[in-house]
Amino acid sequence: MRDTVKALLEADTTLMAILTGGVYAGGEIARQGTPNAFDANGEILPCTLVKVETETPWGPYDDSSRQYLVVMFYERSGYENIDEALARVYVLLHKTKLDTAGVWETVHADDVRDQEDQALACSLSYSRYAIARSR
Repeated sequence: MRDTVKALLEADTTLMAILTGGVYAGGEIARQGTPNAFDANGEILPCTLVKVETETPWGPYDDSSRQYLVVMFYERSGYENIDEALARVYVLLHKTKLDTAGVWETVHADDVRDQEDQALACSLSYSRYAIARSR
């Protein structure tokens, strides 16, 4: 699921113009593991990380579930790029059917805005999406 969403986001030229540090799937944003997310001075560039969270039984069928996916947005300071990227990802994901077998619909669940990532010393916000699917 995370790779499908990553590919979808990377294919959008409007979003990629905002996220100059790229889109990543799974793991974490770190200078060692995701060096392209940082400039020559080691400062974080606007970027995003797609992660899968919990999955719970939900829906009319024995094998149906709701899987939560989080899209985390980073930038050095402020929230200008983050706010633009949050809005664009909403357009790309909310009320869509991802191109993955068994997925019925993806809907926006919530946003957490104006946070700080203390380890990276940068601004952070994230959006959660609920994906209705067959397991």
